[in-house]
Formats: sequence, structure tokens, C-alpha cells
Amino acid sequence: MTNRLGHTLQQRIPVLAGVSACPFPSKFSVACAIDFAPQLSRTLKNRTGGRGTPRRLVLGIGAALWGQFMSMAGNSGSKSFLASARQKGAVEQVLKNVEWPEQFPFKEEDFQRFDESSDTLFYESPRFVTHIDDPAIAALTKYYSEVFPPSSTPGVAILDMCSSWVSHFPAGYKQDRIVGMGLNEEELKRNPVLTNYVVQDLNINPKLPFEDNSFDVITNVVSVDYLTKPLDVFKEMRRILKPGGLVIMSFSNRCFWTKAISVWTSTGDADHAMIVGSYFHYAGGFEPPQAVDISPNPGRSDPMYIVYSRKLATA
Repeated sequence: MTNRLGHTLQQRIPVLAGVSACPFPSKFSVACAIDFAPQLSRTLKNRTGGRGTPRRLVLGIGAALWGQFMSMAGNSGSKSFLASARQKGAVEQVLKNVEWPEQFPFKEEDFQRFDESSDTLFYESPRFVTHIDDPAIAALTKYYSEVFPPSSTPGVAILDMCSSWVSHFPAGYKQDRIVGMGLNEEELKRNPVLTNYVVQDLNINPKLPFEDNSFDVITNVVSVDYLTKPLDVFKEMRRILKPGGLVIMSFSNRCFWTKAISVWTSTGDADHAMIVGSYFHYAGGFEPPQAVDISPNPGRSDPMYIVYSRKLATA
């Protein structure tokens, strides 16, 4: 049955699951678990003059635009895919047989963040921590082991986008070229899997400094929610991928909330898969994106989701 996107977000406050305790009044909902509570608290205090309720917690624009996305698809009675870690298969089903609107349904305000200060400044200090728990990391590493080219395959090149001090690749995995791209040089220097790295803020400059058709695989771990120019970035990924090259975008429900885009923080897990899928579709030149739920212990550890696609052989 065709998924016409229905009324996924007719309600302005999404159904959420697996979200950690939040210091905000209960009438507000946030789709990302708080990954950096002290920094968030300071930001909110600064933004609200010390008051308990911030001026803007969720723009709401994201949810409204997503509802518009649904209506643009031309269906008013399809099954809802509101996100919940308890909805078995919801994430995996949401990208099956999608009827996409003709035009990219999001507006500039959907990519605003609560904290619009410099990302370079935000990531200036290295954070030698992991942003998902150990079971989620293990699930991602296992997935990589199943889809990556074999270790030490001649000519294979991998780009780990929005990388840090660890890439969660299988133990001992090697290629002649594994490039990390991130915002903190100290973290990138520490990453043992990388053969070289590039420090670049994709929200300022989404142009990737690589030649056409030069990478076999691109990975991005729990960072797609921070991209404010996602179509530009996905078009660049298409350009630098070899024909048939694979893009693996992975995400959970954790984030630096103040730096995640509005349409992400105002929606839930299955909607996130649809959002990432839309980036592939509207960038063009990719196979229909697919979603995979690799959450190891639903409801007991961090969820883990994959949206992936390959560059068309003719693109």
C-alpha cells in the first residue's frame, strides 16, 4: 500500500518515546533527549533572563510545515506514523512507497535553532565522550560490519562526516583512505581510524572539498539533525560519491537540543526518518531512501535508526 504521508503531524505536539527527563514544563515536548544538560541550562537561563520557561522551546513551525507536507502529498486518510520506540516497525515503514510532493516542503525557519551562535565556538572545546550508549554503539558497529566494503579493499575511500574522536567502525577496520570531517581538530586527531581529516563548518560552507566521484561510502552519526543547509550538503554528497556509492545516516533521539534544527526538535523518531529521507529525495540522484531500525533494546537503551541510499549509477 502506498504511504502518501497522511496526517503524520496534524497535532502540534508529537508523540515521543524514550526521551530523558526534561527540565521544562510538561506542556512542552522535545524530540531529542538532553545530551548536554549543563550547557543547555546555561543557554536557557541566558535566553530567558533567569526565568524558568524559555521564550522559545519548540518553534512549532516544523510541525506545522510537516503537516503542510502531508497535505501537499494529497491524502487525508493515511496511517499515522507518529514516532514511538514502542511502535514496532514504524520507522522502517515510513519510507516505503512514499508519494513525495513536487517541491521541498520545508522553509528556512524550519532549519533555525534555539542557539544560533557560532557552531565553531560551540564545538571549540573537545568532548571525548560518546553521544549514544554502548548497546546503540554496538548495534551501529554491527550494521557497519554488514554493509561496509571488506577491510583493506584496494581503492576504497570512506568519508565520515561530522566526525569526532571515534567513528564506531568495526574493530581493526582499515582502508587506504578514511577521511574525517568535523568541527574540533583535537577530536579528529584522536580518531584512530582516520587517515586524514578536514575541519569545516558545514552550516557555513556546505561545499565539500573533494573531487567528484571520489568516495565509496559516506557515514554520518547522530549529526544530521544539526545541518541547517541539508539539501546543499546532500547534493555535495551525491557529487563526491562514486556511482553506486552508499550514504549511511544514523541517528537516535539524543542531541544537543539547542543546536538541533526546529523541525527535528518538534517531531519524533519516525518523522525524523521521513525528514532525512526527504533530503535524499529532493537532492536528486539517489535511489529511493530506506529506513532501518537497529535499536538493540527498545525502551531500555538508546534507539538507533539508519536512513540510507545509494547514488544512482547514472547520476
